[in-house]
Amino acid sequence: MGRSGSGKTSMRSIIFSNNVTASGTARFGATIDVEQNTVRFLGSLVLNLWDCGGQESFLDSYLTTQKSTIFQHVGVLIYVFDVESRDTEKDLVYYRDCLEACGKFSPEAAVFLLVHKMDLVGGKKEKVEVFARKKKELLANSGTTKVKIFGTTIWDESLYKAWSRIVHTLIPNAPLLSKHLTTFARICSASEVVLFERTTFLIIARSGDQSMAEFDSDSDDSLDGSGNTDGESDVALNPKRFEKISELIKAFKISCSKLQEQFNSLEIRFPHYTAVLEILTSNTYVMIIVADPDVQSAALRMNIRLAREKFEELQAGSVYAAASS
Repeated sequence: MGRSGSGKTSMRSIIFSNNVTASGTARFGATIDVEQNTVRFLGSLVLNLWDCGGQESFLDSYLTTQKSTIFQHVGVLIYVFDVESRDTEKDLVYYRDCLEACGKFSPEAAVFLLVHKMDLVGGKKEKVEVFARKKKELLANSGTTKVKIFGTTIWDESLYKAWSRIVHTLIPNAPLLSKHLTTFARICSASEVVLFERTTFLIIARSGDQSMAEFDSDSDDSLDGSGNTDGESDVALNPKRFEKISELIKAFKISCSKLQEQFNSLEIRFPHYTAVLEILTSNTYVMIIVADPDVQSAALRMNIRLAREKFEELQAGSVYAAASS
């Protein structure tokens, strides 16, 4: 949901299409009424994405004659705000009306607010100030509804951070996956293990209680440059590192497809770390980060092969979820 021109269709296309880049969204026109897409996620999780046109006539219709249709059985309500909107008051009126309708017909729905087009705001300090001001305003207009707020743009990893968190709420066994990834990391003597969805490259789960707490945090660190320090190393780790990987690998996969080549795996060696990215199951990639120089990448790949059957079992099952954007 969101006013016309806020960027809903562009972000959806970048995340869920395999051939759309940020620069390619310039050709998109306005969405007419409701554009529905069914996306198979993790093989068995079916996402019904409703991209609702943001022209005032459509929004008025959604909130009157179509209210029960639009807001019934919603798993996630994603409301997108243009950070440079010149009619903030009307934005908030429509937002409050949508929130009320969703609360009536889908009271269990998770609510995500995306302050979009942050790339249009000036410098880093100004971005932080603008986002903080916008976040305070949105919280004040959300009443008692619990909301998650992210600053996003199609031009960097912030989009992947927000959407990884969105789909994470729709995966029923995500905590179980994290638990097994933590065990897998211990077996591999790894610092971190991360699971990515194979098509979108969104983050599904991560090893370790601390990293998952960071992933689930209400605070949005996409606008500051702070880093955290891994307990086993003196090297500062960027808290946005995995979202950056999502963005880069997705772009690399698009480049490969244009050359009619298939992306399969990746291995990167740094002075302090080795990273191995491999297919884990039919619907996921796994990345293993190892700081111990004595651990060979061949051993990591063997462990991945041995773990495939177990993670295929964890991923099994059929789940239906609906998301409204």
